[in-house]
Amino acid sequence: MTQEQVRLLLIDDHEVLRLGLRTLFDTAGGFLVVGEAGTVAEGIAQARAQRPDVVIVDLRLPDGSGVEACREIRSERPETRVVVLTSYSDEDAVISSIVSGAAGYLLKQTPPRQLVEAVRTVALGGSLLDPAVTGVVLDRLKRAGSRGAEDPLVVAGLSPQERNILPLIAEGKTNREIAEVLVLSERTIKTYVSNILQKLQLSRRSEAAAFSARQRRPS
Repeated sequence: MTQEQVRLLLIDDHEVLRLGLRTLFDTAGGFLVVGEAGTVAEGIAQARAQRPDVVIVDLRLPDGSGVEACREIRSERPETRVVVLTSYSDEDAVISSIVSGAAGYLLKQTPPRQLVEAVRTVALGGSLLDPAVTGVVLDRLKRAGSRGAEDPLVVAGLSPQERNILPLIAEGKTNREIAEVLVLSERTIKTYVSNILQKLQLSRRSEAAAFSARQRRPS
């Protein structure tokens, strides 16, 4: 191994896809696949043991999500860069990945050569989004900007993800149901709900639901 080699960790529950990625990066040169994992727990353990430069992670895993894996890995090793490689381009998935600290969000239909170059870019400190999802992020930013400081949720300091969760609380969804909608773990949702209540200075989910209803009521 040379110093220039980028140490890669592959996290995906499909062994065939991991094999394809390993073959791609072995052939490309300049990369060393130091580990593979098929679950969030295995991925976090492998990142801890192998100290990769870049982690390529799927969004949906048997025991959680790539967002959760990204958050945990980045909290332990901020210098490790994470690329989400998924089939999903929906708004919540993109925003959740960015908020969790992912440096890249790419779709699995990305051409092999483009994927290799994207990972090189991330390894060198860059960030990127698949062109197919860039519009999603820009639309969200425009909507957030149009609300501005007049939005009480912005004033209260709620993050984009917390603002996504509040209406789901108002709908009466449980933490487990919210976790399924946002592709996050139930434990992560529990933490978000606690943060929402604290920031809004509320003590119960029912109060949060009432607060959300008031925000939707026309003036």
